[in-house]
Amino acid sequence: MEQLVHFSHNHPLNLVQLQPNHNEEEEEEEDVDDFVVEDHHVGQCNMCEEDIYSFHLCYYTCKNCNYSLHKFCAEIPKTLQDHPLHDPNHNLTLSKIFQYSHRYFHSDQEWTCGVCNRKRKNMFNYHCSICKFSMDIICATMSQQKIDHPSHHHQLQRNPKKLVSICNACGREHEGTFYHCTTCYWFWIHQDCALSPTKLLIQQPTNHTFTHSHPLTLTYSFPATDQEVKFYPRCRICDTRFYIYFWVYKCDKCRYYVHIHCATSKFVQFLRPGRGKVYKNFKDDDHPNLLRCPFADESYNLVKHHFIKNHKDFVVLEENNHGEPLNHDTHNHPLVLVDKQTSLNKNSILLHNPLKKIQLLCDGCVKPITEIPFYKCLEDVHCGFVLHEWCARLPPKIDDHPGHPNHTLFLMPNNITTTEMVRVFKCKICMLPSNGFSYGCSTWKYYVDVNCAFLPKEITHEAHPDHLLSRIDASSTSSLSNTACNACGYYLRNHIAFCCHSCNFYLDTGCAFMLPGLIRHKYDKHPFTLRYNPVENHPGDYFCEICEEEFNPESWFYHCGSSVQSMHTACAPLIIQCEQAVYTRYKISIFYFANVKFGGTFKINDHPHLLTFTQGIKSHGRCDHCIIRLQYRMIFKCLKCKYAVHYECRQPANRRNEQFPKLISYFIMKEQQPRLSKHIKNEDQSLLT
Repeated sequence: MEQLVHFSHNHPLNLVQLQPNHNEEEEEEEDVDDFVVEDHHVGQCNMCEEDIYSFHLCYYTCKNCNYSLHKFCAEIPKTLQDHPLHDPNHNLTLSKIFQYSHRYFHSDQEWTCGVCNRKRKNMFNYHCSICKFSMDIICATMSQQKIDHPSHHHQLQRNPKKLVSICNACGREHEGTFYHCTTCYWFWIHQDCALSPTKLLIQQPTNHTFTHSHPLTLTYSFPATDQEVKFYPRCRICDTRFYIYFWVYKCDKCRYYVHIHCATSKFVQFLRPGRGKVYKNFKDDDHPNLLRCPFADESYNLVKHHFIKNHKDFVVLEENNHGEPLNHDTHNHPLVLVDKQTSLNKNSILLHNPLKKIQLLCDGCVKPITEIPFYKCLEDVHCGFVLHEWCARLPPKIDDHPGHPNHTLFLMPNNITTTEMVRVFKCKICMLPSNGFSYGCSTWKYYVDVNCAFLPKEITHEAHPDHLLSRIDASSTSSLSNTACNACGYYLRNHIAFCCHSCNFYLDTGCAFMLPGLIRHKYDKHPFTLRYNPVENHPGDYFCEICEEEFNPESWFYHCGSSVQSMHTACAPLIIQCEQAVYTRYKISIFYFANVKFGGTFKINDHPHLLTFTQGIKSHGRCDHCIIRLQYRMIFKCLKCKYAVHYECRQPANRRNEQFPKLISYFIMKEQQPRLSKHIKNEDQSLLT
């Protein structure tokens, strides 16, 4: 009835619809920019003293005073016959007076419901004068207490008793009142989840522990197809996956997804590493030489940090040798110190500048030389041998290296011999090839580049601020080997890495030290900043400006806020010689040759022209020795004709057979006998690709 005269109130009550038609909702839908804080309930029922929620179909209210009733409370009769919760032969009478034994009490005194055993006070009840039995009106009207919830296509009925059960909305165990579907017997949702607002500002219920500037919209499923399109995102708070049938809060403007229970949680332990408020767990005074990552640019490296921070007596070598040429064990010719701009102009030397296609890499650490002083070869104009000042002072040996603690590692310069034009080794720490200086143990054939030789015990990183990251050996336990790096998503395997044990935050050495905070692109006047999570207000999906492929913003990437452009970290234009040979699959990228210095000319006996050491690109074609493609490989290329061979194919037979038989045989099998490639193990398919 639209209007009701109820015995509990002096004025007529009017029926109010709580849920308008869907067509009306669509017409009155507000703009997504406007956020209205939702009222979960519209008032309190004056009979059962419970809230009237928006999911109840309708309720009665008085226009003259603040008096409201649930619809099912307003329509209950004064006498119940054949109630299923009591003897069908006894009638139950509605009253505010209850009977216990032979005495009558008013409802303002505490009494116990005979159905739910809960203590009640100031509430209507049904009582049986024969059995001295009393039942509160909530239990009496339980079968009429139904809600229309947008998460389910059937009406949900309130369960008569409090339960401890798994909620189908959030997937967690709850204790209390549940609503269930009488048709779909498996569907149970807890009252707290059922009353979650359809729009939420996340910082309001979390006391600004973790925030997001836009309103989040409640969605009642996250289909697998939608997750696949968004690269299977993780919760931005707890860093775990989403189940397709559990409810999720998501942002309509940017890629922000959180579990329903995480969005309303006030506990800091749910925070995803680097995504919320983290309290500092160390004192700066206790770590005076602490390495703070990421580096400002690609010129800074571990060797420079080690000497500047740990050697207070670090001075320009010119003060010691009075400008005399330096005879260094790593080079056959004397070295001269270039310490002034006039010296640069006199020797026609330009400092490293990727934007102007100028490359000047140190032969020791294979990192850019962007400032003076530095050392260069004095004798041979075409030699091109240069060294950072600190690389000229490398110690002759290192004891107790974390990757090889039982043996001393000795400095091994990259001397070019007549039998081997370029010496390239694979670093046991970063697993990248290098032709710079190395520290090695010849007994066990263990070699590391000079940067990985000075790994610090502890670092901090901007991606996980205010927490120390400790050096670990991922090969120590199987669980660490199968742990993924938080930056790139690849397993740590058996490598040295850094972690925050309290937050389960992990970084491999490549992501920690090879990705600078800022980079510049020659076609963009604004710098690109290293990002650790999706950008707010980002329009649409993310596409790399270099390779033009879509990428997952949950992994680290570079972004320019001014031009709204992004790129893979693997496509970042840091290494000049690799700008035309980007390949991002299987973590093979421009960084794969970050420790290789290409260039130089070499003469061989079986070819009349000079060869240069470079990286193969598509236009180079195939190797003249093994007929395998040269793209993405280190090669020797003739400066006058089309002759080109792999680096491995030009090495002496004993070294070629020692280091590369498996790789070469797989490439031959792929190129010349494609039908046999299906027999190769799955883990080796990446080599073939």
